[in-house]
Amino acid sequence: MPDYPALKTRFGENCLFDVPAERFTTYRAGGRAEVLVSPADAGEIVWLTGWCRANSVPLLVLGRGSNVLVSDRGLPGVVLLTERLSKIEVSGGAVIAQAGVLWDEVARITAEYGLPGLEKTSGVPGSVGGALRMNAGAYGQETFDRLAYIEAADAEGRIFRLPKKDISYGYRRVRGLEGLVLLSAGFEFASGEAPPLLKERSVVLASRAAKQPLDFPSAGSVFKRPPGDYASRLIDAAGLKGLKIGGAEVSSKHAGFIVNTGGAAAADIYSLMCEVRSRVKEKTGVDLELEQILLGDF
Repeated sequence: MPDYPALKTRFGENCLFDVPAERFTTYRAGGRAEVLVSPADAGEIVWLTGWCRANSVPLLVLGRGSNVLVSDRGLPGVVLLTERLSKIEVSGGAVIAQAGVLWDEVARITAEYGLPGLEKTSGVPGSVGGALRMNAGAYGQETFDRLAYIEAADAEGRIFRLPKKDISYGYRRVRGLEGLVLLSAGFEFASGEAPPLLKERSVVLASRAAKQPLDFPSAGSVFKRPPGDYASRLIDAAGLKGLKIGGAEVSSKHAGFIVNTGGAAAADIYSLMCEVRSRVKEKTGVDLELEQILLGDF
């Protein structure tokens, strides 16, 4: 039996046991995390990764719980939430954001400072760490567009800086970060003017509010954009808007989203994902690729 009392002693109220995924994911669905820990800084993260290694306890790192679906069977071991790593600093054209900062805060602050390049990603859900993991983006702009480096801790507790040039990345794809806990990221910008960036941000946010089902729990876009097309168009063309399994529904407002209309189990959401893929494949020949990450046993 792992020495869980030592975790509670170290992290106090920031260490919780048997926590349902509805409390830490945007789908508001899924089973329970055995242990949920929210470290405050890199030192606590290094200590926690060392404890997990010494006790042979699985460790999963999560930001704000978007873009993921947790199995109804739950998550064994420790789930590390980065939400308390929430500092952001601006110095000239350089911005440093910790992994738990909401990505939209980066988009907002850089627009306010007149730093162009990420304003169109306004409203992208999740944290900086999550955005880095998948090169999140919108309207032609991506996380890696202005990235300079990532600061991370490895499994042995070593903290190091990884320059952008040493990372393999593409559309919603990043390789080479496996096994690392992302701590922060540095971004570099040319100087610009705040008013047009803030106007663009407002346009993007208004468009999201008009087109996306923000009034129901979801985890953002379910599928990656297929080459030369849009997943939402293919799903809509297959007549799948409004399709329901249990409490899960293909949004009637935006076919690229699956929403939790109330009481959806993770199994409902997963089954709906599979049904959508199957029907789109049958109708169009296109094999949609999941953008969202499945956590646990499905």
